[in-house]
Amino acid sequence: MPPIDTDQPRTRSIINAFIQQSIPAVPRLGIEVVELREGRAVSALPLEGNANHFGAMYAGSLFCAGELLAGVLVAPSFDFAAYYPTVKHLAIDYLRPARTDVLATAELDTTTLERMRADVTAQGRASWQLDVEITDTSGEIVATMSGECQVRSWT
Repeated sequence: MPPIDTDQPRTRSIINAFIQQSIPAVPRLGIEVVELREGRAVSALPLEGNANHFGAMYAGSLFCAGELLAGVLVAPSFDFAAYYPTVKHLAIDYLRPARTDVLATAELDTTTLERMRADVTAQGRASWQLDVEITDTSGEIVATMSGECQVRSWT
């Protein structure tokens, strides 16, 4: 699959179908990619079906909504027939209970993407920092994630 360069509903549909097939927990959790373009990815996670014993969003669901952005975020920039994303380390800080649906947002700037392309071409891999903000429906940040990810050549 060549790099994706648009935020079209059909593109998001293909990405969501791929994620649901690749990660069986995703459809059970109800996570969907709702925005995807070069340098930006957003996933949505409903509270319904993901609430814990006291009515807030289950921590594991929040983690999954952010973690899957490690792969989604690089989809518009790298040909997945030649390269694959992977997480090396990822940590989450739970800041307050999420009592609504949430959005997880990750971004990469143009300079970082250009460095990644050069590194993966020269070395077969490129490391990068994933930073995710998870917000509730009022826009309040309920969790943040950060960690090291890589894009690697299949060969």
